[in-house]
Amino acid sequence: MVLEMKVPHGDELSSLEGIFPIFLSYILSFINVGIYWNNHHHMMHAAKQVNGRVLWANIHLLFWLSLIPFASGWMGENHFTTWPVALYGVVLLVAGIAYYILAHALITLHGKNSTISTAIGLSFVNAWIGLALYALVAAIWFIPDRRIEKKL
Repeated sequence: MVLEMKVPHGDELSSLEGIFPIFLSYILSFINVGIYWNNHHHMMHAAKQVNGRVLWANIHLLFWLSLIPFASGWMGENHFTTWPVALYGVVLLVAGIAYYILAHALITLHGKNSTISTAIGLSFVNAWIGLALYALVAAIWFIPDRRIEKKL
C-alpha cells in the first residue's frame, strides 16, 4: 500500500502537506488490514484441516482485502470526498462479510464443538450487543458532518 504514496518534490517539511490525506487513508487502511491479518492468522492457526469450500472462502476474503489499497488511494487522493469514502466503506463491508463466510465454512468443517466454533461462537453470545453497536454507528453517521456543510 505504501507504494501508492508518491514521493513529494522538495526537501522542506511543507512539501509533505500534499500527501497528508493519502497518509491518513494509508494509516486507516493499514490498521484495517492489520486487524484482518491478525484475526485471520489466529483463525487459520486453530484450523486442523481445510477443504475446497474453506479455500474458496479464503480467496474470496483475499480478493476484497486486495481492493483496500485502491479504495484507500482513491479516498486519499480526493481528500475524503463522498464517493471514494463510500467505496472504501463498501469494500470494508464486503470484506467483513467474506470473513464471516470463511469463519462459517471453518465452523461447518470442524464441527460445533471445535476450537474455532467455540471461539467464534462467543461473539454471538448476545445479539442485542451487536444490534446496539450497529445502532450506535448509524446514530453517529445520521447527522451530516457540519464541517462539510459549512464548506458547501
